[in-house]
Amino acid sequence: MSVSLDPVNIVRALDRFSELWTQKKIADLNDYEIKLAKLKGEFVWHTHPETDELFLVVSGRLTIQLREGDVVLGPGELYVVPRGVEHCPMAEEETAILLVEPAGTLNTGDAGGPMSKAAESLG
Repeated sequence: MSVSLDPVNIVRALDRFSELWTQKKIADLNDYEIKLAKLKGEFVWHTHPETDELFLVVSGRLTIQLREGDVVLGPGELYVVPRGVEHCPMAEEETAILLVEPAGTLNTGDAGGPMSKAAESLG
């Protein structure tokens, strides 16, 4: 097995793409993917019935809307949406986030629709 000696620079990885609401895989961790995304505006309400979802804000400000109330995150803050909890991410300004989810998890969970995309490898 070959081991990479190159660390992943999150800032440089974010500079490599500009698309909004598209997850870019930067690493694998066991059966999980470590992904980056840039967000602006409101996403879709959805759930992930089989998994929790970790959001870590790298830059900007993220509001995770929940039916019970909003969770507002700034840089360096994270929140885990428990499996099965309906949520809708929203960012008034462009916001960069890091996500940790099981490999193959769709961004729209059970909602589907035109914004549904699998993560793309950033290479």
